[in-house]
Amino acid sequence: MSPRGPWSRRASFSLAENRLAALYAGARADASDVDDLTCSNPTKVALHAPAELARLVAVQPDYDPDPLGPSPAREAIAAFARGRGRSVDPARIVLSASTSEAYAWLLKLLCDPGDDVLVPSPSYPLFDYLAALESVALARYPLDRREGFRVDVDAVARLVGPRTRAIVVVAPNNPTGTLVRRDDAQALDALAADRGLALVVDEVFADWLHGVPAPALLPSFAAVDAHAPRALTFVLGGLSKLACAPQLKLAWTSVHGPEPLAKEALARLELVADTFLSVNAPVARALPALLAAQPRVADELGARLAANLAALDAAIAMRGAPLGVRRPPAHGGWAVLVEVPRVHDEDAWVRLLASHARVLVQPGWFFDLDDGGTLVVSLLAPPERFAPAVDRLLDVVAREVA
Repeated sequence: MSPRGPWSRRASFSLAENRLAALYAGARADASDVDDLTCSNPTKVALHAPAELARLVAVQPDYDPDPLGPSPAREAIAAFARGRGRSVDPARIVLSASTSEAYAWLLKLLCDPGDDVLVPSPSYPLFDYLAALESVALARYPLDRREGFRVDVDAVARLVGPRTRAIVVVAPNNPTGTLVRRDDAQALDALAADRGLALVVDEVFADWLHGVPAPALLPSFAAVDAHAPRALTFVLGGLSKLACAPQLKLAWTSVHGPEPLAKEALARLELVADTFLSVNAPVARALPALLAAQPRVADELGARLAANLAALDAAIAMRGAPLGVRRPPAHGGWAVLVEVPRVHDEDAWVRLLASHARVLVQPGWFFDLDDGGTLVVSLLAPPERFAPAVDRLLDVVAREVA
């Protein structure tokens, strides 16, 4: 047996290849013949606006770091938020290189090793790695599928333990695409305030909603008409999703809540940020111009998301519904769920679709969906590729249930 390496327990996660990774890699080897509906990288799907945004970044020789991020950048974020009906104070914004880094900083700020945070299920699996790297435990609270993946506030309350430090909310959730109800948001805020917890709200997809949300839904925890938070609340966003520009590496955290608590949190978070100074200065300087150009991204990608969602719904209504195929309602985001007949397990469906339809999708179990019959489909593909891929997907389903 080889000796144990020098790394910590927090970095001892398995390096074994995911059982679907080889399948995806083999299918992608002939990219011209495969429609990859797992793709969540906007730089890989022929979007023109993000390339235009990248040209706005200019390197300047001087560097005068501000731990919170350059003031003009933070003011531009606040102005952009106000234009979308959100209340954000530029003095309460902290820039980071990514939302993943923002999570890491917040875990450092809020948690000692061995403490825990509550995260939604289903959700994106990145939380496991972020928590492990900070020696923090996770407890998963359910989103009630029977009620459109609504937050189960009672379950959240039951999961709060003596070492719980924060509740993570993702809105719209990835991959369900669902927002939080206003009354549930108020209940989470009250629970967090009463138990001395923080709320960490990931809103990276908040600008990619499928139409105007119903009045009962909260479009943003920073919305001007949102309930004034009693709990310390951190709201996350970034260029990766907002501007389809993950390569520009800039994200932000806005701090909300009672003044004394938020002021102290900001001061402590500033010290964490000052320790790393990871924000890319040219991108931060260019941020006002990048945000001014973002509407061009919104026009291009928004039209694509709407076209692909409409094509998927039309195909399911015409061919899929009689086969037992269904798309649960979603409020926003770049991915949707597609329920398929349980004549196979999810891995078998993924293999069949890759081999017989030349379409790549993700299994629901990857996101903690445990019903055994849900696939996750990205809406980012060009419409001229997406609609035929959906048709081929339904061809395979029809053959398998015949």
